[in-house]
Amino acid sequence: QVQLVESGGRLVQAGGSLRLSCVASERTFTRSAMGWFRQAPGLEREFVAAISWSGDSTHYANFVKGRFTISRDNGKNTGYLQMNSLKPEDTAVYYCATKSWDDSGSYRYTVPISRVEYDYWGRGTQVTVSS
Repeated sequence: QVQLVESGGRLVQAGGSLRLSCVASERTFTRSAMGWFRQAPGLEREFVAAISWSGDSTHYANFVKGRFTISRDNGKNTGYLQMNSLKPEDTAVYYCATKSWDDSGSYRYTVPISRVEYDYWGRGTQVTVSS
């Protein structure tokens, strides 16, 4: 059972920046795609960004393009979400998730964007952006 622990969320003013981290408990992280999702009160959990296990491919939701950057350090079993130019509408609980395959070599560039594709989830970290 892979455990994912997010951190880095806090209260920040609009226009500010945060970097979220997601630490995985297993070395299988190195062959797992990773995604970030968020959920605001009363809304469904939505896709934010994802990165392939190799780090060669990324994908972003339109509403974060140019502001957020996803990255990973497989040597540290850790993924990141750098968030710049934050807006009040970015306020949400942010979750990281991972997706692995038995034959990961075939999925070097695969970037899942649907939450149903992911196998493991963290408990989330709260990001609050004040206006």
